[in-house]
Amino acid sequence: MDIAEAQKLAWENKIAKGFNTSDVALEFGLLTAEVGEAFTAWRKGLPDRGEELADILLYLVAIAEMQGIDLDSEVASKIEKNTRRSYQPGENGTLIRTSED
Repeated sequence: MDIAEAQKLAWENKIAKGFNTSDVALEFGLLTAEVGEAFTAWRKGLPDRGEELADILLYLVAIAEMQGIDLDSEVASKIEKNTRRSYQPGENGTLIRTSED
């Protein structure tokens, strides 16, 4: 399944179940809660880590759909952009971007 298909199916499920389809701020709040749940599952080594990460994706694609964003294209574009960037270690060891190309 690609991102576009996941976005379509997640949206259709939200409509079919009567979930939020218009309040973007609420959806961001729910996404944040799901990130917290995924972190807790990882920290505790729970078996549902993958399911929690899937929940994050489902909220994310719903937010994209609410805003008319083709997340599949945006992710492909961002990955391509990131491959052109260069980084060097900074003074404290963190990577600092040195170029956009």
